[in-house]
Formats: sequence, structure tokens, C-alpha cells
Amino acid sequence: MTTVLLVLHFFVAAALIGVVLLQRSEGGGLGIGSSQGMGNFMSGRGTANLLTRATAVLATIFFALALALGLMNQGTGRQRSIFDSAAPSAPGGTAPAAPGGLPALPAAPATPAAPAVPTN
Repeated sequence: MTTVLLVLHFFVAAALIGVVLLQRSEGGGLGIGSSQGMGNFMSGRGTANLLTRATAVLATIFFALALALGLMNQGTGRQRSIFDSAAPSAPGGTAPAAPGGLPALPAAPATPAAPAVPTN
């Protein structure tokens, strides 16, 4: 079921991007609202109304699908956030976790008791 909703969500997102790009912007954009390419099929105002309504419908479907996918994935044992993943391992092995779930800092190198003085 989740896979079907994900595929549907992808197609709705692609259609939403296409509809937004087709709309006429202040500078002309990629809009099809001019009568040059459309002939007498629809007026500029009719095309703008159609694209505005299509954008609103697709946006509503997009948000509903996103909400449904989020709610469906909420109860599963899957990782829910990228912050819930395991800490990256250190070069020598795994890093122990600090109390807040963050990896512990590496230990500071030991300092010698007395400064080394070169002898000739």
C-alpha cells in the first residue's frame, strides 16, 4: 500500500511542478495563456483560471498523500528520523554513545609531565 501511495505521490508532484511552470508569471514565463499558441481554444483568463484550479487541486492531493504516508509510517519499527540513526563509527571501531545519543568525543592525548628539552 505504501509503495502505491509513493508512486502516486511522485506523479502528483511531477504534475504539480508542470502546472506551476505552465502558469503565466509577471514576465510572461512559460505560460500558455497567450492566444498565439492556443488559437481560439481558451482565452487567457480561462487558461489562468483552469491552471489555478488545477494547482489548488493537485496541491491538496499532494498534502493529503504526504500526510497519509506520514501517518502510515508512524507506527512501524522503521527509522523515523535521520537523527535516530546510529552514530558514525570512529576509525578504530564504533564510537561509544554519549548520554544525549551523540557520539562521544575522542580522548585528549596525554601530555608529558615535563617539556622535552633537546640536548646537544
